[in-house]
Amino acid sequence: MKDLNGKVAAITGVGSGIGEALALNLAKQGCDLSLNEINPERLEATIDKCKSINSSIKIHSDAFDVSNEKSMRSFAANTMNTHGRVDLMINNAGVAIGTVSAENIKKEDFDWIMGINFWGMVYGTQAFYPYLKRQKEAALVNVSSLFGLIGVAYQAAYCTTKFAIRGYTESLRMEAQKTAPHVIIHTVHPGGISTNIANDSKWVTDEPEPDVMKVNEFLVMPPIKAAGIIVKGVNKKQSRILIGNDAKRASLIQRIWPEGYSKMLGKGPMGGADSLTDT
Repeated sequence: MKDLNGKVAAITGVGSGIGEALALNLAKQGCDLSLNEINPERLEATIDKCKSINSSIKIHSDAFDVSNEKSMRSFAANTMNTHGRVDLMINNAGVAIGTVSAENIKKEDFDWIMGINFWGMVYGTQAFYPYLKRQKEAALVNVSSLFGLIGVAYQAAYCTTKFAIRGYTESLRMEAQKTAPHVIIHTVHPGGISTNIANDSKWVTDEPEPDVMKVNEFLVMPPIKAAGIIVKGVNKKQSRILIGNDAKRASLIQRIWPEGYSKMLGKGPMGGADSLTDT
């Protein structure tokens, strides 16, 4: 989808980070928007920024938790009521859960992160995909992670959600190629992006015990740059969009050493993933 001017894009989790940057990028290109964020104040702040960039675009917004299926379906219906169409849906909303071992993660914490990261993506896909299929050309973007490419120590819950996003999306892509080839299905795998995810997420830990500041050192790429890479990937119809050298290295290592990469990665505050970053 090369020309986004006049198109309608729906995005979840726009209060900060990649979601906010995507909204700003698309507003600049003349895209009408339908925006979601759980925090109403952050949602309004992003809307104001988009309007300051392009006052001519139409913006719909809904503040809700993406893990609520009913609210997501209402978001999709409200998008259609406001704009009459949707050309691009980006399931971006996501959270992390700190560093906790696979054997110690509590069910309630697992349920919480699965509800937002995985089920939020499923609900968003199922709610918007029928509308996307109505267009001559459309795109669905599901944001996974570097942690959806490799398993990382003390990140079992987070990795599970991101691997699940990848598996679900790649399965849907195969279906779309047969039944709706005009809808391009994208998976996005960002590496360390400078967002508020470490500060905003539930912080659960057992051992090792890194602090949030150490984790933030892993998050280096500006969100606006990551958003630009995503939009360019949509323009070029790239099925898999890797963001950052760390994500590219993770993809390469996993493909070359699918059984041995866990031994290759060093130990660090991100369970080994920090060894993939530039030093």
